[in-house]
Amino acid sequence: MANVLVYTLDGKIYINLTNRCTNDCIFCLRKDKDDVVGQTLWLDDENSTSADVIEQFENIYTKTPSKEVIFCGYGEPMLKFDVLKEVAGYIKEKYPQTKIRVNTNGHANFVYKKNVVPECKGLVDEFSVSLNGASKEEYDELSQPKFDEAYEEVKKFIKACSDENISVVASIVEGYKGRHLDIKKCEEIAQNLGAKLRVREWIVNGY
Repeated sequence: MANVLVYTLDGKIYINLTNRCTNDCIFCLRKDKDDVVGQTLWLDDENSTSADVIEQFENIYTKTPSKEVIFCGYGEPMLKFDVLKEVAGYIKEKYPQTKIRVNTNGHANFVYKKNVVPECKGLVDEFSVSLNGASKEEYDELSQPKFDEAYEEVKKFIKACSDENISVVASIVEGYKGRHLDIKKCEEIAQNLGAKLRVREWIVNGY
């Protein structure tokens, strides 16, 4: 089966670059199902190029144009940062009015050992960063990160976006199996970092 690199949801175009992730969130949709509205997001391999993504994007865009494109799938899109930049650059050049959002766990600067956010200026209009908790302990329990400094890295990434004047939203998942977060504290953290807070109510099928 061919890799589904581009898919649609609620009238918007989504890009599924990778299945790799530096988190293993206990509430992640992919733990419970293999698809999003019938579109299988598990990839056969990790070898897809920007040309592969662009080809699928054009096939979908010509049929269902969208004013917003979101890099979000069954993995962390910033782990294929070069492909993301190439695809975003293509979209911005050909469809300049299109808003580009990246949903990320905020670990990219740790992964690449540098601040990659300046490279996103002019390509990414908004980052949605998974804050996922009001403390390191809460974050670690919910997100199951693969390295110890993850929560601090998330906060530093949010601040880096704000410093570059790229719109940034910190997100939390509220109500997972009856669990409630300290929304007020999360909001304070987000505001102090220059971000807005988005509360995503947990629903069983994930969307």
